[in-house]
Amino acid sequence: MSAESGSGRSEARSRQRSAAGNIAFAAGSVLVLTTMTLGAFAGVYLTTHLADHSFLSPAVPADGRGALVIGGIAFGGLAGLFLPLLVLGLFGGTAEKPRLRPTEAVRKMLTVLVLGVYLVLVSGLVAQLARIFPEGLTVLLSVFAVGFGWIPLALLPWQRFGLADISDRLSSRGEPKSHEPD
Repeated sequence: MSAESGSGRSEARSRQRSAAGNIAFAAGSVLVLTTMTLGAFAGVYLTTHLADHSFLSPAVPADGRGALVIGGIAFGGLAGLFLPLLVLGLFGGTAEKPRLRPTEAVRKMLTVLVLGVYLVLVSGLVAQLARIFPEGLTVLLSVFAVGFGWIPLALLPWQRFGLADISDRLSSRGEPKSHEPD
């Protein structure tokens, strides 16, 4: 009889854990989506301010403003996506994935910001096409240029920059690594 009651309690606890895990996942998802959306709005404000009221305003044609906004969405969305993930990485950790050190988190956030600035520059270059093409076509080209703008970055040797641990973490997924040569 004690075996039956023990298994019933175990099943109830696993349901509670899964419900609590589901709630935590939903809360984390809402947090990440919220910061990503707010970051995209901040990026749009930043790039429209750059296009209208800064020393860069003569460099952006009037019809190319929409193309620059696409780069702002990418910049702010990336920063807003990675910020809560890095903050959670600072405070949460397991035996498999240790917590991030503050210097490591700052380095990763600066890398994300540099990628965002790169995407804004790509959209700024596409905005120059507004001198030739109509505004709608320029915005469409900007979406493709920003969307595929990361491809040249994928070809860089990230190990030389000390950023190889990102791909190592994603590829391992809890598998033990062997440091012995084959």
